[in-house]
Amino acid sequence: MRLRIPIALVAGATLVLTGCSGGTEASASSDDVIRFATLPLGDDPKAETPVTAITDLLEAETGMQVEVTDVPSYSAVIEAIRNGHQDIGIMSGFPSALAVSTGDVDSLVAWPGEEEPVSTCLVLDDSPLKALGDIEPDTVIAFADPASSSGYFMPTHMLHEAGLEADEDYQKLMSGGHDRSFIALKNGQADVACTSTIFPAMAGKGDPLFPFEKGEIRSIGESISMPISISVLGSKDMSGKKRTALLEAIPQVFATENADKLGVYAEGIPAGVEPIIEPGKEEFQPFVDIAKIADVDISELE
Repeated sequence: MRLRIPIALVAGATLVLTGCSGGTEASASSDDVIRFATLPLGDDPKAETPVTAITDLLEAETGMQVEVTDVPSYSAVIEAIRNGHQDIGIMSGFPSALAVSTGDVDSLVAWPGEEEPVSTCLVLDDSPLKALGDIEPDTVIAFADPASSSGYFMPTHMLHEAGLEADEDYQKLMSGGHDRSFIALKNGQADVACTSTIFPAMAGKGDPLFPFEKGEIRSIGESISMPISISVLGSKDMSGKKRTALLEAIPQVFATENADKLGVYAEGIPAGVEPIIEPGKEEFQPFVDIAKIADVDISELE
């Protein structure tokens, strides 16, 4: 999953949201309308948000109309929900933790992460680095960007647990994206590229996002799993009627049996794992702790 958290909230997010809505036409002031802010969730930028399927499923489960608005960033979703312009949005763990930490946004439903590593640190196969312990102060490590979960927060935590700190035990390179980290590694600008665990499987497939052949790269370390994989956020301003309907409908809509219809949204829903209904801040605390290791106080991001 793509897990990027824009540090600065989009200025004028409500203006961006106005006029770019899709889905069922409805009055935003109606208590029978669920206003759903969506954005792409997958690592593949070519993946499309299944707006029609989500609309149909939510309408069938709630008996309400659904108005879908596509927005460009996590922060725009959070700001719109926080200000009551949208009712719900679905996103990954770190931006959900950011939203919940404001105290102005609730998590209605969340799914625990699978017990699998989220991030991996890759080197070229002929690299002298065999393990994280081989990293030296002049080793250059490429990260996707300062707001990426799999490309920065989680691998930084991994390196910290191995006793390695940026600017002391290694040199940090912010490449600007997972694909750019791979280019930096391939071209010798970085010794290590820390990224999502989904990418190594792309080796040898000719995917421009991961320009390596099988056997050309290897991992020297993997991160811990994600405590929360995905969460549906809700506005505190919505009516009790709408909230109750959503709490009942969301686990039914975002279920593994709807995976084919949900497309990219299904990628963050672990099979066989029961969702957490109305999780509290404590469920998201691990994200806050991990962010602090990366010198980011997630509760103060704005």
